[in-house]
Amino acid sequence: MTTPIAPNFIATDIDLIKEAQGVLAVFVPEAGTLDATAKRVNRLSRGAVARLVESDGFSKLDEGKAIMLAYPVNMAAEGVIVVKLSRRPDVSSARKAGATLAKMAAGKELHVLCGNLRRAEEVALGIALRSYAFNDHFTKEDQAPGAVHVMVNAPDDVKAAGAAHGAIADGVFFTRDLVNEPANVLTTTEFADRLAELSALGLKVKVMEEAELEKLGMGSLLCVGQGSDSPSKVVVMEWMGGDKDDQPFALVGKGVVFDTGGISLKPAGGMEDMTMDMGGAGVVAGVMKTLAARKAKANVVGLVGLVENMPSGNAVRPGDVVASMKGDTIEVINTDAEGRLVLADVLWYAQETYNPIGMINLATLTGAIIIGLGHENAGVFSNNDALANAFLKAANAEEEGAWRMPMGKAYDDQLKSRVADMKNVGGRPAGSITAAQFLERFVKPETPWCHLDIAGVASLKTDSNFAPKGATGWGVRALNRLIADNFEGS
Repeated sequence: MTTPIAPNFIATDIDLIKEAQGVLAVFVPEAGTLDATAKRVNRLSRGAVARLVESDGFSKLDEGKAIMLAYPVNMAAEGVIVVKLSRRPDVSSARKAGATLAKMAAGKELHVLCGNLRRAEEVALGIALRSYAFNDHFTKEDQAPGAVHVMVNAPDDVKAAGAAHGAIADGVFFTRDLVNEPANVLTTTEFADRLAELSALGLKVKVMEEAELEKLGMGSLLCVGQGSDSPSKVVVMEWMGGDKDDQPFALVGKGVVFDTGGISLKPAGGMEDMTMDMGGAGVVAGVMKTLAARKAKANVVGLVGLVENMPSGNAVRPGDVVASMKGDTIEVINTDAEGRLVLADVLWYAQETYNPIGMINLATLTGAIIIGLGHENAGVFSNNDALANAFLKAANAEEEGAWRMPMGKAYDDQLKSRVADMKNVGGRPAGSITAAQFLERFVKPETPWCHLDIAGVASLKTDSNFAPKGATGWGVRALNRLIADNFEGS
């Protein structure tokens, strides 16, 4: 698994600057005033920093962006990155500045001269998040990224916040690795094994096999994987860091390790991307790792349904009727609408077993949400305004795009079946909404619930602010903040 860079926070020492190897970074605000470390670099480089700051190029930079001075005189460093940033930046600008440094340093040893810069730990988190690379399957071994040294005036004050951010980076990287992994490697068994290893962090992990799922009546989930040689599983991860009498919060993830569409076979073009159809389960796993790593004072249970959707002589067919754990029957109209069949049983199990104080499920569920919201926002569906607003606030704070979508009886009526309690699809109109309406049938009215459709944000074809193209880790930061802000004791 990919390990995030762990920044080394050290006390400011301007005498170390001249001999520092790799790349140096200094921060200069809009006004152009240089702090002690920037003045030292400017003096060593014979005024190069000051000349750059006075240039049109620097004045036109956006906050958090930078210019590189290559091979400065009188210094061992290969380059000096001059970042435009207020001495008291907001969280967003500080993290984006860090991401800028990670890209420009390109894996070289990096010395970040923060001095008395506020939110140095946020700069460090931005560096860590943007330094991710998924190299597991290249035959040529990549050179390990260089160390990151963050020079601050009060390192002990920054280290504690930096440790908490390290737990976040761990969770994000875990999610990204899972989502980027090819399906011949990340089988349902391998996925379950990786989750079982989280017990080393203090999580209680239970893997439920097909025989147990059959006894529980999970016919909806099991039908999805019956055409595959990979066994279907449900993995439950418990983190009980709060009061033992408190109800837990539940996170539920769709874990379709590969989705051919089943008998309703997808077109060949782009099918290789369906390795990411376990993105919801990947996010749940990443959040649980973060909570355990930072010893969150909350009770949270993460549940994921792991299946593979393949066509075969045993595969579920369009027109089949299956029974859910709840007892409701479902007419399978389209076997490519399989994620909701998986989630239906896991949602019901979560409520029957844990009686959660609230519940959020995540899934790369519909292409329709991409048509509606593109790749900027996940779709948020909910039966509870308070929970939905709390999540949207957390997502906004972490700049992970999310947008609330409507629900209602008219959409629900599209799921009526002639031969069963419901169909698994409601037609093309409002496809992402009818999928949410389907899931809501497996949510008890008294359970606050959100469904997050992350099909457009889980993996991207282009770089994003904090990740190279591929898996983004979207949702780990937002859900961690939701738990921290709303469900943790003092």
